[in-house]
Amino acid sequence: MKQYFFVIFILIISVISVFSEGMRELENDADLLEKDFDQIIEEADGQTVNFYMWGGSDTVNKWIDNYAASEIKKNYNITLNRVPMDASVFVNKLLAEKQAGRNKGVIDMVWINAENFRNAKEAGLLFGPFLEKLPNFNRYVNPALAESDAGYPIEGYEAPYGRAQFNFEYDSSVIKSPPDTYKKLLEWVKTHPGRFTYPQPPDFTGSAFLRQTFIALTGGADQYKNGFNREMFDKKAPVLWEYLNEIEPYLWQKGKSYPKDTAALDTLFERGEVDINMSFTQARASTRIEQGRYRNSVRTFLMKKASLFNTHFIAIPFNAPSKEAAIVVADFLLSPQAQYSKNIPENWGDFTVLTVDKLKEDDKKLFDTLDLGKASLPFEEWDRNGIPEIPSSYIEALAKGWEENVLKN
Repeated sequence: MKQYFFVIFILIISVISVFSEGMRELENDADLLEKDFDQIIEEADGQTVNFYMWGGSDTVNKWIDNYAASEIKKNYNITLNRVPMDASVFVNKLLAEKQAGRNKGVIDMVWINAENFRNAKEAGLLFGPFLEKLPNFNRYVNPALAESDAGYPIEGYEAPYGRAQFNFEYDSSVIKSPPDTYKKLLEWVKTHPGRFTYPQPPDFTGSAFLRQTFIALTGGADQYKNGFNREMFDKKAPVLWEYLNEIEPYLWQKGKSYPKDTAALDTLFERGEVDINMSFTQARASTRIEQGRYRNSVRTFLMKKASLFNTHFIAIPFNAPSKEAAIVVADFLLSPQAQYSKNIPENWGDFTVLTVDKLKEDDKKLFDTLDLGKASLPFEEWDRNGIPEIPSSYIEALAKGWEENVLKN
């Protein structure tokens, strides 16, 4: 009996200890958000930021590992350590740590978007609001850009650091007139069997192709902006399933299998097994020509009035061990120098989130003279054909619906 009460006593002490530790962390977080940025820089000195992010692009990885890590170390004595991991995986990891009461984790910063951000924020997995602590955000970014992520309110728990727009890549020596509407794409796929495919959702690019096609075929994005509507989705989605099932027999391998991810589709395109590739990076074709991965004749095209665009963000976990350094890194990624470097095609080609007119004259000139490469398109063409993201709840519904109505059909 005494042993029983002793065990109960130990459990109670443990619960109180975990609770007390959690309260201390909350107090520390509140104190951190009250500090001025110079003090945060001072406290970040010597810290390490473990940056968990999608690792599917060699170009992106090199920019983080080489340019960003080097500049951050040189300017702030902060070590930036990139850790490749899919967002859904690190969100589950953080959720497990939250449930276990682990108030000191190993993840300092995450590249996160859409439904993964919504899930993480609703589960209390993120630190913040920290966005207004960032001087470069306050100086150079239009606040409207950070109001919502795929229709879900950000409320200062994410910092933008790049803009992406969905595009297609093709070999202009093979395709003289690219199929820039979904009607034309249907006709082209049927007359060129085996020369087109898309990555299997929930791959990032495959899911984006699914969303863009859904929006284009069902009357535009405005009708979806107020959140998920099951009745509307069930009424509209069959148009998408019909289209995708119609092209399926004419896809690579007759649609019996799909590339497992973006990298697999890239390989097919580079080998010449398919004639059209797809990307969410605007200058990627130019970058890959420079790298020798693409033929010099590769060019970019957009779907007319149907090119999906979004902003990508970073966030800081609730139990990040180096929150001060993560805040400093988030601000660095919004600096004109980092944004310009990232926008150069051979470095990454990722469009800036800065309002260029707000920059100092010397920085503004850098962007005004930026060469996106021969395979990209003029800025005005991206703007003219861009369509906004829809709420993240549609992403999940589309992925599940595709599996049930296309993959298993």
